[in-house]
Amino acid sequence: MRILIITAGSRGDVAPYTGLGRRLLDAGHQVTVAVHPSFAALVGGCGLDHRPVPGDPQELIRDWARATSPEETRVLTRAYADGLADGVAKSVAGGADLLLTAFGPAPLSRTAGEALGVPVIGTYLAPSFATGRFPLPNARSTDGLGPEGNLAAGRDVLRRAEGVFADAVTQLRARLGLPSDAPSATVDIQPVFHGFSPLVVPRPEDWPAWAEVTGYWWPARPDGWQPAAELVDFLQAGPPPVFIGFGSMAAGQGERLSELVAAAVERAGVRAVVQAGWAGLSGGGADVLAVGDVPHDWLFPRTAAVVHHAGAGTTGAGLRAGVPAVPVPVMADQPFWASRLYELGVAPRPVPFQDLTADVLGDAITACLSESAHRRRAAELARGIAAEDGTASLLAHIGSGGAG
Repeated sequence: MRILIITAGSRGDVAPYTGLGRRLLDAGHQVTVAVHPSFAALVGGCGLDHRPVPGDPQELIRDWARATSPEETRVLTRAYADGLADGVAKSVAGGADLLLTAFGPAPLSRTAGEALGVPVIGTYLAPSFATGRFPLPNARSTDGLGPEGNLAAGRDVLRRAEGVFADAVTQLRARLGLPSDAPSATVDIQPVFHGFSPLVVPRPEDWPAWAEVTGYWWPARPDGWQPAAELVDFLQAGPPPVFIGFGSMAAGQGERLSELVAAAVERAGVRAVVQAGWAGLSGGGADVLAVGDVPHDWLFPRTAAVVHHAGAGTTGAGLRAGVPAVPVPVMADQPFWASRLYELGVAPRPVPFQDLTADVLGDAITACLSESAHRRRAAELARGIAAEDGTASLLAHIGSGGAG
């Protein structure tokens, strides 16, 4: 079967689909990932085909940060959505028997699939149906809402998410000769598989029967990857370091954050591996090593703790490694995952990025490492997560002919 995976966004929105794609490839399917050109090497390095979808998310985030008015932000977002719509339509027209779509571009994937007669399955990385159990990631308010408030907050999240692509969907439907009334992506796509562990977020009982929580889809390690000798030497030169990285967040703040991190590491009295990320973090001195992209499944088990922005993928990687965390959420779904880490007992209270100082970060690292219960709980969770196979139910569904 020709399977096309459609995703968009930062590296964390792409990497899990490389693992899912490799499993599908091993099952005998032809797998292509439609995503921004900047991820062509990542996709190809994992043995998957790539179809380009317009857009540079790193540039978009920088442009958003420089925007001086809500109208300018809307114009930037509209241009991004229009380019994505065009790319998704062309990718699907290139041939596919089945579409697997991330949550963000789901309205576009649904539209293209409808026009070209290709079935669509939702493959989402975060909870994506309103529930009375908790407010969805990206909720405007989260504290003490109760079941009805949680439902209302979740429905608001979904309305805003679909609104991002509303105009692009309208234009795409007209271009593809579809009726003008666009169906709701979250309702009309069935089934939906959520790629996170039920031990981290249990499946709400009030979700539709066709919305599953499967377990994580772990990013594939690029073929032939080997760690740099400098990194291996650093790890062997002393006690396990703390990992510090903010992923695709804080673009353009590299110099400030590098100084802050260096001071925090000194305050906590630890060694650190600092991942450059989109912020461009750097390191120096005997106790801090800066690195580029390193597979988290290799690096994290070799660390004492992971300090990160609490993106869905990095959160999962830390839990898989069985190491405690210091979550520093910046935006989007990150406060949700940061709260889960705290509630699961594997992290101290999250440090919101806007409150980050060298003293605050240093003290949070100390608190994380000095509380042995964090590491014990992380190890327990890691054992449970290791027993899960996040791709099994999706593979079974496709293999049974449920895709079409």
